Amino acid sequence: MEYKTNKNQQLSLFEPSATYQFKKPSLKAEYKMSGEYLQSWKKRIYNYQQEAKKKQVKQTNLLTSENNITWDTDSFDPFSIPTHTDQFYNLPKYNESESCLYFILDTELPLLLYVGETKLSPYQRWLNHDCKSYIQRYIELHRQYKVTTTVRSAFWWGISPERHIRQRLERDLILKWRSPFNKESWQHWGQPFK
Repeated sequence: MEYKTNKNQQLSLFEPSATYQFKKPSLKAEYKMSGEYLQSWKKRIYNYQQEAKKKQVKQTNLLTSENNITWDTDSFDPFSIPTHTDQFYNLPKYNESESCLYFILDTELPLLLYVGETKLSPYQRWLNHDCKSYIQRYIELHRQYKVTTTVRSAFWWGISPERHIRQRLERDLILKWRSPFNKESWQHWGQPFK
């Protein structure tokens, strides 16, 4: 076979009709928790939170607002307040703005999954909340392994309108309960639902 080329023509390294496709590797490894690990993960959190519930702190942790209202996070039990469905933000009486701390619970074991604070109504706060996707993944994983879960919300109403006091109460409760969906607790439980 003989090739004729023009002396002034540049040779091509690739065939003119060749198509090249590259498969991009996923930069983020997809991790899926096994059913056994899910149960173990929940049990570790449950054991820790049960111990936190039993602990009586010798030094009282009280926060007082400018109005001399006192909140005691050490004796507060988020499992003792009324709970609502995961669609709480659609209920009419929760569209009013009032400062509160809010909690996401799995009442099946029970577990405190998330602690938050807001001066907005729960509906307004929940519109673009990251925690919604964690909850959705948590529920989906339970359904996949046919593990019973009941995700509920609860509210501690009448908290100070002063942001620094709400944030301090929120932080103290996160540190006490190590709620796994709060970023402050990821060092203890990981981020399997992020």
